[in-house]
Amino acid sequence: MPYDPRIHHRRSIRLKEHDYTQPGAYFITLCTQGRQCLFGNVVKGKMQLNYLGHIAFNCWEAIPDHFPHIELDTFVVMPNHLHGVLVIIDTSVGARQCRAPTTEQFGKPVCGSISTVIRSYKSAVSKSINIIWHTKGQSIWQRNFYEHISRDQKPLDRIRQYILDNPQRWADDPENPQHNPDDCEFLFDIPF
Repeated sequence: MPYDPRIHHRRSIRLKEHDYTQPGAYFITLCTQGRQCLFGNVVKGKMQLNYLGHIAFNCWEAIPDHFPHIELDTFVVMPNHLHGVLVIIDTSVGARQCRAPTTEQFGKPVCGSISTVIRSYKSAVSKSINIIWHTKGQSIWQRNFYEHISRDQKPLDRIRQYILDNPQRWADDPENPQHNPDDCEFLFDIPF
């Protein structure tokens, strides 16, 4: 079925007037589908990645290889989500070939935008995990992602500390499925 904006509309959680290709620090949160713990366990306040967790970790670290205008800041892969700060660096020197349009539209990604970077990351992780599990086209991620644009150093420092402390707070984290064991809908049967 071709795209019809009257039928296929989803409310965006991005800021309407913000250009997500602009330099700045973007705090990102991604959650797995059904918040299933795919990436490992927290043991004594430290994240212990399993094989799938290492895929998520390594793909995140590879983002600058595919998007040279992105620098990685603090990040952590948790059992069922990821927190990270991506920094778009000023690329005005050498010009940007793909500037317009700057607002995302369904089916029309904006080159170099945070949404495009995240879409690529989620796709790479899902593809790698699908190869391992012999599945096809199964996204392991929830739709969309959460972001916060950090404009000042103090809030950015608080975000960094939040990310670093996340494994230590796992027992109290609302994303921890132990708080809602009946809400579990498993994509994969992973024995943890």
